[in-house]
Amino acid sequence: MRVAVTGASGFIGTALVAHLREHGHEVLRLVRGEPRTPAPDEVRWKPDAGYVDLERLEGVDGVVHLAGAGVGDRPWTPARRRLILQSRVAGTRTIASALAQLARPPGVLVSMSGTHYYGDSGAHEVDETAPRGSGFLSDVCLGWEGAADPARAAGIRVVHTRNGLPLSRRGGLLSRLLPVYRLGLGGKLGDGRQHMSVLSLADEISALRFLLEHDQIVGPVNVAMPAPVTNAEFTETLGEVVGRPTALRVPAFPLKIADRAVGGQLTALLLQSQRVRPQVLLDAGFAYQHPKLNDVLRWAAAH
Repeated sequence: MRVAVTGASGFIGTALVAHLREHGHEVLRLVRGEPRTPAPDEVRWKPDAGYVDLERLEGVDGVVHLAGAGVGDRPWTPARRRLILQSRVAGTRTIASALAQLARPPGVLVSMSGTHYYGDSGAHEVDETAPRGSGFLSDVCLGWEGAADPARAAGIRVVHTRNGLPLSRRGGLLSRLLPVYRLGLGGKLGDGRQHMSVLSLADEISALRFLLEHDQIVGPVNVAMPAPVTNAEFTETLGEVVGRPTALRVPAFPLKIADRAVGGQLTALLLQSQRVRPQVLLDAGFAYQHPKLNDVLRWAAAH
């Protein structure tokens, strides 16, 4: 396949581009900059301005859209909230509209979303048939997915990956946690009963390729390990993997007090429960390399 990727320089995108090329796919990277000598695998786009170099996109078979402002790296000021939403909605609308204009549109658009679509699910397990929850990130996911409508209207197969947390020492959540846990300072957050939907970065990348290649899959797809775990289970297992104690605990109350200064970010990202089941992937026969938490964390801590 000839595949175009937005967000190709990010944590997931870098690994995806390498993986696709290793498996014989040709990859084009959508980039915003204007280098003096453009690389042959680059396609210009300006997501906020609605511009894509359509000529360079002609002939692609599939697109993976990963681009969007990070949700965990800066406080959620009103301006940051606007950027988080706008970067996803504008970027998705730009790429979906561009694909709809091609003389030969690609067969598939795999567009990133998130498990926060379901809001705080508590102890209740949710699959792709569950209704939308509430909260800022749930609203973001709704707008994010809806912005792909131009591609749907053009007959393109659109898949929304409602992503859990991909884990690798090279980036994302685990790259921040490992130094803390190796110092013996890791511990559960709140009561530790909130669920986390995680997976290895290797399974994340394999799932994206799987979705590109399987024509029968359309619509929302939860991308997470088969069985979500509690924060307490995650904490204990990561401690075992790095060989350090995890007796510390961060009570929920001070987190909620501190949350006022960061616009609700801590509660949404650390205390909400995300008990999400990847039913579509399981039904389609996707084979996880790391189906259990211990497998995930041992691989992620080493890669």
